[in-house]
Amino acid sequence: MEASQPNTTTDTANPNPIPNNTNSILSSTPVWPTIDGPLGLTEDESLIYARRFYKFGFALLPWLWAVNCFYFWPVLFNSRSFPRIRPYVVRSAVGFTVFTTVLCSWALTFAIGGEQLFGPVWDKLVMYNVADRLGLTGWI
Repeated sequence: MEASQPNTTTDTANPNPIPNNTNSILSSTPVWPTIDGPLGLTEDESLIYARRFYKFGFALLPWLWAVNCFYFWPVLFNSRSFPRIRPYVVRSAVGFTVFTTVLCSWALTFAIGGEQLFGPVWDKLVMYNVADRLGLTGWI
């Protein structure tokens, strides 16, 4: 019996090095760390960008954490992919969640509580009566 030789024409025709076997661990792992696939960044460039987005989020730019989560979506939702990038993306998701929770809590407390919650300090906190306080409405 002859040993079977691999078909070199089909092996070179497939540009995807990942096998199509559904039982393979690699089949569930994304090939690219960014949402734009092969048009996106390499893994090393992705690490640099993920780290920058994460660190600049602390500079009062927490929306960069949301951008980080969106751009590195494949890394965020696959726990076995890209272990160097994943900590920055997961921490960005946690940071953005905490920031959003605090911001929404503050806005709802301020909007719902209003004068009943803050009492006489309310007039100093709100900004809609600044023109009245400065006498800018009587000139018309």
